[in-house]
Amino acid sequence: MRNMTLKQLRYFEALAQHQHFGRAASACAISQPALSVQIMELEKSLGTDLFERGRRQVRLTNFGEEFASRVRTILQSVEELGELARASTDRLVGRLRLGIIPTIAPYLLPAIISNLTRMNDGIDIQVRETVTPKLVEELSEGRLDAAIVALPVSEPSLSEIPLFEENFVLVRPLGDAGKPVPGHEDLREMKLLLLEEGHCFRDQALSFCNIQSSRPREILDASSLATLVQMVGAGMGVTLIPEMAIAVETRSAPVSISRFAAPEPARTIGMIWRKTSPLAKQLAEISRVVRQSAGDWSRPG
Repeated sequence: MRNMTLKQLRYFEALAQHQHFGRAASACAISQPALSVQIMELEKSLGTDLFERGRRQVRLTNFGEEFASRVRTILQSVEELGELARASTDRLVGRLRLGIIPTIAPYLLPAIISNLTRMNDGIDIQVRETVTPKLVEELSEGRLDAAIVALPVSEPSLSEIPLFEENFVLVRPLGDAGKPVPGHEDLREMKLLLLEEGHCFRDQALSFCNIQSSRPREILDASSLATLVQMVGAGMGVTLIPEMAIAVETRSAPVSISRFAAPEPARTIGMIWRKTSPLAKQLAEISRVVRQSAGDWSRPG
């Protein structure tokens, strides 16, 4: 068997993840024919097929499934060798693969990038925005260096660093501005608009209102806070948003903002990374920059 290359293993891992030659090629920044050739060369060197080819998608063979788990371990080890080199300096230089959840990214990310690039001339920040379960998966597999999420995550292999807390506010149609602020029990009887399944902010809102996530709902959920606020402005119901989103999401919608009586609903924002990461010292320093970037609407975590 000829020696396999790291490039082939990375292409294989991308195809195993996306299950589509076009999307995998795009993720690897190469052409689809070039990716296909490399995969076939890898299969030829192994003497067996790694994928079942379909018209619209590909699937791993039984051998491919086992091979994929070994490849992920190999690629993670290679990434950690690079992290060892970066950890040899006091400040982080080179690539920083940072994950962040959608209910934080639009509001906090510009300040984070600005502050990090100002303090680290040689840093190359690569951002991945998706929901918490996906970030935890990619972090555990070594595809991310750290992630900014709502805590707790409670994953034994990850370090959690609380950074700050922020309150949730109630968004109502503009005509409701003078009405009393409903309590969490009252919200259960109102048309409460929520993010779709998979967003931790949805679970936090449901928890505050003491609503079971399995309870039947008559209103479609939304994929972003921006859509939720616009739906409220159109008179479709009420919603909760984090305090950091107020300035951005309410500037173009006819809505009113109200604060709840104490104790106000809130969430804890923090950073997570692998406990085995050689970059732990540098990531702890970056977490302090993230805390400083939070601004006036945050409270120390």
